[in-house]
Amino acid sequence: MKIRPLQPEDWPSVRKIYQEGIETGFATFETETPDWETWNNKFILACRLILEYNDRVIGWAVLSPVSKRYVYRGVAEVTIYRDLNFGKKGIGSLLMSALIKCSEKNKFWTLQSSIFPENKASLRLHEKFGFRIVGKRERIAQRDGKWIDTVFMERRSSFVD
Repeated sequence: MKIRPLQPEDWPSVRKIYQEGIETGFATFETETPDWETWNNKFILACRLILEYNDRVIGWAVLSPVSKRYVYRGVAEVTIYRDLNFGKKGIGSLLMSALIKCSEKNKFWTLQSSIFPENKASLRLHEKFGFRIVGKRERIAQRDGKWIDTVFMERRSSFVD
């Protein structure tokens, strides 16, 4: 397995994996994948990572800004997706480890995630890497007409001042 920077030509594979996550019903509030331009504009250019296995993209990780305000420049939201055919292979851990290293190299001092309570694997992954539960946001948004709660988690870097 190899981690490398995400390139625009990876978009078809990234989109497919994202669509799989959307279809689970507990990975995101999105209900359909965006086009490349919309997706590309949503995420920070630094720390866009791909995990490949036998030249096949099997996972990706990115950061998105939490605010446009300068004071929050070092705070980002984590997004990690993996090919559902590659469960229990440590893909999430490999991507999270690389994403944290990249975030610290790029001076991010806080990483956060908002996770559906049903997504137990994601909650465990975040806890494994030092994210703590800050709180539960009840009925924060709707997906398919149903109110959804999220567990809000954050990780503070010990390496970035």
